[in-house]
Amino acid sequence: MLLSTVVVSGCSSPTGRTADVLTAADVSAKGSEAVSEDYLIGAGDSLSVFVYRNPDLSEAGVAVRPDGRMSVPLIEDIAAAGKTPTQLAREIEGRLKKYIQEPVVTVIVRQFVGSPDRQIRVIGEATDPQSIPYRERMTLLDVMIATKGLTKYAAGNRAAIVRHDSTGKEQTIRVHLNDLLKDGDISQNVDMVPGDTVIIPQSWF
Repeated sequence: MLLSTVVVSGCSSPTGRTADVLTAADVSAKGSEAVSEDYLIGAGDSLSVFVYRNPDLSEAGVAVRPDGRMSVPLIEDIAAAGKTPTQLAREIEGRLKKYIQEPVVTVIVRQFVGSPDRQIRVIGEATDPQSIPYRERMTLLDVMIATKGLTKYAAGNRAAIVRHDSTGKEQTIRVHLNDLLKDGDISQNVDMVPGDTVIIPQSWF
C-alpha cells in the first residue's frame, strides 16, 4: 500500500521539493537527454584481460571487487570501477610498460553489473524486481522483460518512472504498464535513462 501512496501522490520528492510530473507522451515529445553509450565498469563485473602475444599475462574471469579494484598478472591492484573498458586497457598498458615492450591490451566485460548510478532499479509488483545494468537504447519494455512482467496484484497503469534530469531535478513519469504489456500500446514504451527507478504499485483491493 505504501507504493500505491507514493505513486499517486508523486508530485513531491522524498526531499520535500516539488518534482515534475510527466506522462509517457510528454517524454516522447520532449525526447530523452543524450546518454553516453560507453559502458562504465562497476563492482561485481567480470572482465577478461587479453595482452597481445603474452598469454601468460592474459586472464579471463577477473572479478572487480566491491571496492572497485581488481588484480591481474604483474599488477596487484588497479582501480577499474567507473572506467570504460578502453580506459582500463590503456591504464593496464601503461603499468605493463615497465615489464614488456609496447604492450597491447584489450579488456572485455563478460558479466555485467555496472556502476550504481547507471543501473535501472525496479521495485514493487514486478515478478522479479531487481537492479538492471543500463545498456544502449534500453526501453521500458526491455526492463519489464528482464523483470518477467507484472504480478497479479500489480496496478500496472499506475506505475511511474522516477528520474533526475541533468540539473538533479526529480521527475515522475506516469506510465501505463498494462496498456504496454497487454494491449501493445507502444506509446508507453519510454526510453530509459541510467539511474531511473521504476515503481509498480499494488492494486487497491
